[in-house]
Amino acid sequence: MGDAILVINAGSSSIKFALYPAGRELENGPLLRGQLESAGGSPHLRISRNGAPPEIIPVAIPSHDAELRLAFLVDWLHIALHDYHVLAIGHRVVHGGEHHALPVFIDDAVIASLEALIPLARLHGPHEVAAIKALAASMPGARQVACFDTAFHYHRPQLDQLFAIPREYTAAGVRRYGFHGLSYEFIASRLPALLGKRAEGRVVVAHLGNGASMCAMLKRKSIATTMGFTALDGLMMGTRCGAIDPGVLLYAIQERGFTAHEMSDILYNRSGLLGVSGLSSDMRDLLASADPHAKEAIDLFVYRAVRELGALVAVLGGLDALVFTGGIGEHAHEVRAMICAKLRWLGVELDAQANRRHATVIGAISDRAGVFAVPTDEEQVIARHTLWLLGAEGASA
Repeated sequence: MGDAILVINAGSSSIKFALYPAGRELENGPLLRGQLESAGGSPHLRISRNGAPPEIIPVAIPSHDAELRLAFLVDWLHIALHDYHVLAIGHRVVHGGEHHALPVFIDDAVIASLEALIPLARLHGPHEVAAIKALAASMPGARQVACFDTAFHYHRPQLDQLFAIPREYTAAGVRRYGFHGLSYEFIASRLPALLGKRAEGRVVVAHLGNGASMCAMLKRKSIATTMGFTALDGLMMGTRCGAIDPGVLLYAIQERGFTAHEMSDILYNRSGLLGVSGLSSDMRDLLASADPHAKEAIDLFVYRAVRELGALVAVLGGLDALVFTGGIGEHAHEVRAMICAKLRWLGVELDAQANRRHATVIGAISDRAGVFAVPTDEEQVIARHTLWLLGAEGASA
């Protein structure tokens, strides 16, 4: 029975997981990687063992019932991992608030702090806490670790963290936190292999997916990012609106009589690609559709991405490299092409053939570095942090 680290990424519509051997280089990949999802309305497990092609296992549970999905997966993992000694379970936690700048072992006080942050991460927080509690009951001998999406942005410049609001609210924690930090941390770790000495230069990473954001990096550190107080801000997303005039919200509440709950549902669940297209939140569906509303949704997604990228380039004072990642960024070559076509003023020249075959290097930026498409691996980052905490604890014992 080998020692292993289990990684859990519990989202609103799917639960990702991976199992890493505790005594092997993480870069060699996990022993097991999977996802419990409901794509197309049919719940199923997608399992890949030791890098083999995925196996699809149908699951007989309601696609909309997150509690049953979690219970099923916990039971499945309990059986599937019986040959391993799970030392620890690392969890992706979207919002760390003001106080979580580093990964931490989870205890009752940490759970209480995560529950207090749920209003700031409504799509993810409840599922993350539920997964922590369920796995604590199922695997009581394993230490649990929280790894925060906000941590990568924690030390970025103060000006990028501030809203122009009265100081009393800033002092109470109302500020721009930034998200997708685990993904950005992985990409930052890959930049030296991609760029050599230029890895320390001016880089924008575009994490484009159902949740979407961008991060401006200098010396591989976060300098500015598009998401703010919650994961609603910035880019247009699958079902989230992105940046919106606060006056729209005041109008909806004051003139239309919307409640806070109704507004939350609209902004988190009914906007973005789904709201504009009226068809789907999935970019693949929209790219395959001839409906003019689908085209408009794609065009708006691209426009918002280009506009936000321009702002980040202004903060950096130029651009040396652009990296696409995330579900759309990694797989939708059409979207990458549309974005890059609007960046020729920056010297961006896309290699159309490399882009269509999803090569790593897909273009150049004048005489500087280039344009890249790089798969992210948040699970590997979580496993690394979890092993580091275990090692730090052992060294101090």
